[in-house]
Amino acid sequence: MEYRNLGGLKISAITYGNWLTHGSQVEEDAALACVRQALDEGITTFDTADTYADTAAESVLGKALMGERREGLEIFTKVYFPMGQPGPNDHGLSRKHILESIDGSLRRLGTDYVDLYQAHRYDYDTPLEETMEAFADVVRSGKALYIGVSEWTADEIRRGHALARELHIPLVSNQPQYSMLWRVIEAEVVPTSQELGIGQIVWSPIGQGVLTGKYKPGQDWPAGSRATDEKGGADMISRWLEDDVLTAVQRLVPVAEEAGLSMAQLAVAWVLQNPGVSAAIIGASRPEQVTENVKAQGVKLDDATLKAIDEALGDLPETDPAKTRSPRRRSF
Repeated sequence: MEYRNLGGLKISAITYGNWLTHGSQVEEDAALACVRQALDEGITTFDTADTYADTAAESVLGKALMGERREGLEIFTKVYFPMGQPGPNDHGLSRKHILESIDGSLRRLGTDYVDLYQAHRYDYDTPLEETMEAFADVVRSGKALYIGVSEWTADEIRRGHALARELHIPLVSNQPQYSMLWRVIEAEVVPTSQELGIGQIVWSPIGQGVLTGKYKPGQDWPAGSRATDEKGGADMISRWLEDDVLTAVQRLVPVAEEAGLSMAQLAVAWVLQNPGVSAAIIGASRPEQVTENVKAQGVKLDDATLKAIDEALGDLPETDPAKTRSPRRRSF
C-alpha cells in the first residue's frame, strides 16, 4: 500500500469510507466483510461520519475494527449534520454541538480518540472563531489528533487555517467530492490547499459508481446497484444518470482497456494522480470491490491516456468553483 502525508500523519492512499453502505445499503455481515478485506489489502485509514445512517455507520465501523491494534489505524469522522434529533443545537459547528458530538462518535467507534476530526460543512450560523476554538479544545483534550474540513471553499479554508495557526492546532485536510466528472476544486481549492500544506481526501472518485460503466444509456439499472437503493443511494447518483453522461462514460471503456485497467481502477488512478490529492475514499458493498479498487494505487497514467480521458468526456465535467458550497440555512 502506498502511504501519503496529511501534515505529519501518514495515511493509506486508498481510504475506506462507509457513507451510504454501513448501516444502510448493505447488511452488517457484508459491511464487516468489506472492512476485513480492506485491512487484508493493506488499508489502514477509515473514514466515517456521525450522520451516516443516523450514527449506525460509526457503530458498524467500530465493531469491524474491534481488536485491531489502534496505533496501526487512522480513524476519521465528522461533525455538522443532525443525526435525527429535532433540537436547534443538534446541527452545525457550535461549541455545544462539537463537544457533545465528539463524545458520541468516540463511544460508537469504541476508541479514545480519532486521528482526524472534520467539519463536515462550513457553518454560516456560527462564528468561525467559536468553531475553531472548540476544535482546539477537542485536540488539547486528546480526543482528536488532527483537524480537517469538508467541502469548504478556498476562502473558508484560508480563514480556518489562519485561526488554526493562531490556536496552534493542525488543520491538515479537506474532504471534497472529486472525480473525472466533478472537478470544481481544481481552480481554487487545490492551489490554496497546496499553498497552506493541506491535503485532499477525496470522496466519490468513481462518481457514485457511474464511472464503472455499469450504467448504460437506455437500459434498466443493475439490480442491487446504488441507482436502485431507496435508502439514499438512488437520490445521490441520479444527477449522473443522464444519457449524455452515460454515453460519454462508455467512451472510456476502450481507454481503460488500453491501459489494462478496469473502469473503476481508471477512475481511482486518475484521481490519485492529480495534484494535492492525499487519498481517494472508496466504498464497497462486496469485498471483491475493495480488492479491485486497491489495485489503482501506484498506477501511473501516461499523457496519452489522460488526453483520451479528456476527449471522451468533452465538456461534461463540472468545473465551476462556485459549486463548492455548504448549506446556507439550517434545516431541523
